[in-house]
Amino acid sequence: MDKLSRSTLWSLERYAVERPAFRARVMAHKRSRQVALGAHATLFFEDCLTMRYQVQEMLRAERIFEADEIQGELDAYNPLIPDGRNWKATLMFEYADVDERHRALARMVGIEHRVWVRVAGFEPVFGMANEDMERSNEEKTAAVHFLSFELPPPPSPHSAPRQPSRWALTIRRCPVRWWWRPRFAPSWPRISIKRHHHAAAQLAALPEA
Repeated sequence: MDKLSRSTLWSLERYAVERPAFRARVMAHKRSRQVALGAHATLFFEDCLTMRYQVQEMLRAERIFEADEIQGELDAYNPLIPDGRNWKATLMFEYADVDERHRALARMVGIEHRVWVRVAGFEPVFGMANEDMERSNEEKTAAVHFLSFELPPPPSPHSAPRQPSRWALTIRRCPVRWWWRPRFAPSWPRISIKRHHHAAAQLAALPEA
């Protein structure tokens, strides 16, 4: 997937004109790239478009127009764009009540290291969390984490046939039941997240109807 460069960004003046339509486009795009894990946790799968929006919003908010400062933002956000061998996702915890959020984050220390995906015939792939910096401490986890899932290479056409692919993702303490068909990977089968007591949210591929 292509990375962002200064040539792909609008100036502040141009972005002010384009922003309403561009924001509506990105919000619609993001709706098909997110998975709700219970009432308070969401995974947002990132790509070039979502990161371009983040950069443009940061430049707008901070009134950044100097070339070296723009490059600094690009250097920060480009690593969050998948390169075809991985998924990049933002894991976000949201609570309307501040006290409830503090209590919940204190109970979930290290949860960002328990997110995984699995394809049938392969070992689970745990997300590498927060490669830029550590976002948790001994007392609480952070409300936002950046995850990278480095996926195994596809099997050779000459290799023995495998079982149908199964994708799984587990986050503890997030009971949920939800259906999801990811539009950004139309070849995937339908996905179901089922309720479990200890591994509360699990995605498992189901056969097409």
